[in-house]
Amino acid sequence: MAIVGPTAVGKSDLAIELAERIGAEIVSADSMQVYVGMDIGTAKVPETERRGVPHHMLDVWAPDHEVSVVEFRDRARASVAAIESRGRDVVIVGGSWLYVQAILDEM
Repeated sequence: MAIVGPTAVGKSDLAIELAERIGAEIVSADSMQVYVGMDIGTAKVPETERRGVPHHMLDVWAPDHEVSVVEFRDRARASVAAIESRGRDVVIVGGSWLYVQAILDEM
C-alpha cells in the first residue's frame, strides 16, 4: 500500500500509525529524504519519532550524489523484497509520485 501527498500534510504520522497496527515497515518514496542531512524542508521524521517502526530509503546517499530514478527504484525494490522476505508488510510513503510509481510499476 502507498500513502502519497504533498510535503508536511501528515503522511508520515499516518504511515507510522498504520505500520504499528499491521506490523509493517516503511519505505520512503521521497526524492529529497534519500539524502543524508536533508532534514529541514523535507519533513523527514526524526529517528526519535519513528516509534520503533523500521524506515527504509532515508539518508541513503550524500547530497552531492545525483540519484537517478532507476538507481532509486533498484534500491527501493531491494528494500521491499527484504521486508517481504521477513514476512512483513510494506507501507510506501512519499510525495514523489514518480518514485512511488518506480517502486510499484514495471518500468
